[in-house]
Amino acid sequence: MTLYTCECGNTRDIAIATIVHRDGKWVTKQAECEKCGLYMTSEPTEGIPTLQRTEPSLTKNRDKLWAGAKEKLVGERGINESFD
Repeated sequence: MTLYTCECGNTRDIAIATIVHRDGKWVTKQAECEKCGLYMTSEPTEGIPTLQRTEPSLTKNRDKLWAGAKEKLVGERGINESFD
């Protein structure tokens, strides 16, 4: 969780932050102060967040996909074999 602080002294812990562009600057959507209406700021923490990409195109099964498509296109005989 990240600790966000406001100029008026209000603080809030936010676990999931959505960053949006408001009034010419990038702010965290959930970090709007209830007291004054301004957006809170946070200090950077150590490390870089890790992102887990889950697109199907990034899996290791791409080779199997190509082998299946190649067999459907050229058939079992292969591309350089004769029709005899």
